[in-house]
Amino acid sequence: MFVDSHCHLDFPDFASRMPELLANMRDNQVTHALCISVTLEAFPNVLALAETHPNLYATVGVHPDTEDVSEPSVEQLVALADHPRVVGIGETGLDYYRLNGRSIADMEWQRERFRVHIAAARQTGKPLVIHTRASAEDTLRLMAEEQAGEAGGVMHCFTETWDVAKRALDLGFHISFSGIVTFKSAADLQETAKKVPLDRMLIETDSPYLAPVPYRGKTNQPAWVRHVGECIATLRGLPLEQVAEQTTDNFFCLFNKIKR
Repeated sequence: MFVDSHCHLDFPDFASRMPELLANMRDNQVTHALCISVTLEAFPNVLALAETHPNLYATVGVHPDTEDVSEPSVEQLVALADHPRVVGIGETGLDYYRLNGRSIADMEWQRERFRVHIAAARQTGKPLVIHTRASAEDTLRLMAEEQAGEAGGVMHCFTETWDVAKRALDLGFHISFSGIVTFKSAADLQETAKKVPLDRMLIETDSPYLAPVPYRGKTNQPAWVRHVGECIATLRGLPLEQVAEQTTDNFFCLFNKIKR
């Protein structure tokens, strides 16, 4: 069986498709999916999915690349995370990909937001879901400075180098691969996927984005996380069943508030 460790089922792409998505998950042996919060404004919709469907769970957080939204406080995140269906803090991290004419020095608001999420994760004991794009050095630095390893978590949709992966692993984090690892252009990432210890690996879709081969370009969905697992198994020369079992075990070990 498989678990989709990161998806956005509250997005408009899926507004009328939940019965179909859940049926497709069952057909592909995807037993659970973690629905990720990206703004406080949208969090009630994320939580509603988790409350309505027994195999869906939620996180609470504000994406690093969103502006003109409510800014979270540590106290607010801790309070919202005090719900049995909320099992993680994030999506958080740093994203310097679109600076829009600003310098990295101007992104202190992102770094402070990240610190808030790390503090909330440490207080709640719930793991962090970390996004990093064009910002690996600062992301790792803040993780170390703010003792993010006390909470643990996952580097989601990982696209960085093996060096970055190893440093995150050394801080106690898991590495999650998305459909990107199935792309022909992702040779370097595939090499990294061969090196990450299997007992520290997760798989995800990041639905509705980044559909894996053979569905690249289409609207992604949790059922297709199976293809990420198949790619990892092929890269590492392992039976698919072993990759499925280990990444599923890792998910429940990390997000240990979920009853299996």
